[in-house]
Amino acid sequence: MQRIAESEMIINSRGAIYHLDARPEEIAGTIITVGDPGRVKEVSKHFDQVEFTMQHREFVTHTGRIGSKRLTVVSTGIGPDNIDIVLNELDALANINFETRTVNASLKQLSILRFGTSGSLQGDIPVDSFVAGTFGLGLDNLLHYYRPTINPDERNILEAFTAHTNLDDGKITPYITSASEELLQLFGNDYHKGITVTCPGFYAPQGRILRMPLAYPELVDRLTSFRFNNHFVSNFEMESSAIYGLGKILGHRCVSLNVIVANRVQKEFSKNGALAVERLIERSLQVIADASL
Repeated sequence: MQRIAESEMIINSRGAIYHLDARPEEIAGTIITVGDPGRVKEVSKHFDQVEFTMQHREFVTHTGRIGSKRLTVVSTGIGPDNIDIVLNELDALANINFETRTVNASLKQLSILRFGTSGSLQGDIPVDSFVAGTFGLGLDNLLHYYRPTINPDERNILEAFTAHTNLDDGKITPYITSASEELLQLFGNDYHKGITVTCPGFYAPQGRILRMPLAYPELVDRLTSFRFNNHFVSNFEMESSAIYGLGKILGHRCVSLNVIVANRVQKEFSKNGALAVERLIERSLQVIADASL
């Protein structure tokens, strides 16, 4: 088995992976990701026991238990580039021997669940409601640096999407990855279902205009009006497609759960976003604690 060089996988003086500052034994098999470092404690306060806490830069990690179920919650910061760091390092913690610097012969499959905030792209998905993303559709470029596989269902949706939006113009090349069906089925009718689009920014990439003109002024309308069979774009945010895409390549199960804080069709914003996030955390942790993951 080929040894991974010190320059490629950086291990610090306490034997922890560089960015997350975590050792393999400090990470559970069920991972919750949040964007905001301050949100980690809002998740872990619901744990019955906290075993480990780590912090390095924007990456805050708490591992503990709800009953007998062991969980890790880690903050990613904002954007697909940070997801590249977090997914690679979580997989290394699960599947690479830090002593020999070689990939383990037997690989572990992680369950990775994002708890995030998002903007609705449908008038009937209101603020403060929950969305479980059936697919992660990326308008960023992260997955183009890897070699993903795409199944026929994903390919058909992607072809219809690019034809409808005219986004495959050489500047933006969308990609798509499905959620873990096993994880998706855990979240019932109190979660809306639809395609979650990931954008590489908050302003122009999500169709917002302040002082700079937009290259794609019809973006929000095109996303809202997309339909292919029973598929439609429910919401957009800044991390899910990268989680889904890298997770699939690495063999992990992924789902993105978002609370809607803005409805871009109705031009509404949540009156109490913190309470909405707390509701998402409480409900989703209840599902996870009751599931066989």
